[in-house]
Amino acid sequence: MRRVKLTLEYDGTDFAGFQVQAQGERTVQGVLEEALARVPGARPRVTAAGRTDTGVHALGMPVHYDTEDSIPIDRVAAALNTLLPPDVRVLGAEEVPPDWHARHSARWRRYWYRILNRSQPTALERNRVWWVPQPFDFPAIVTAAKILEGEHDFGSFANREKRSTVRELYQVRAEAGGGELHLHFIGSGFVRGQVRAMVGTLAEVGLGRRTPGDIERLLEHPDRESGGATAPPQGLYFVTAGYSPWETGAS
Repeated sequence: MRRVKLTLEYDGTDFAGFQVQAQGERTVQGVLEEALARVPGARPRVTAAGRTDTGVHALGMPVHYDTEDSIPIDRVAAALNTLLPPDVRVLGAEEVPPDWHARHSARWRRYWYRILNRSQPTALERNRVWWVPQPFDFPAIVTAAKILEGEHDFGSFANREKRSTVRELYQVRAEAGGGELHLHFIGSGFVRGQVRAMVGTLAEVGLGRRTPGDIERLLEHPDRESGGATAPPQGLYFVTAGYSPWETGAS
């Protein structure tokens, strides 16, 4: 028996998220496990570093599975890609220790959110960005984003979360260029709905509906009803997960 780590890229548009659903909806985990079930010796049970929602994309999602197959590790990605639909691709495969775990071994995760900030919507990228036609106050967004860094109770940005809502964000960065606003989030972990709720709230700051000071108050007095709207899923990308401690100053 060996444990294999895969790195996945997928377009979340036509998936009901990553995790298998009770009603049999199409999910990334479901199609990957269907592919693995066709590999003799593989145990088609996949564990991922994160669980993306409906419509959310991934650039480098780590997952693992156990197998007794004899496929050389350098051929695993190509073999699985012949069995997978075109909106999921294995970018790489490697053998890992038997106690390595895609979720529990992760020390940090990184997300990226794209907002198209121009007067007219997009035809080509409508499933890849959130279109906001009103101009943003970019300096206000930068100031508010920095306030989110550090260890806080993110209950104001959590949706139906039963676990503790205390998390640590190592980096929150805003960039503007080419008619887009990009928001980058790196943290020890994220509560359910946190990234999209933070994006929605930061957008409200950029539109003048809130101030950076409001972000401070949301962290000091966690209350989801006081937080901002949840941004739509299509602008969100799971970028990667790291398995060694986050280093200050890394990007």
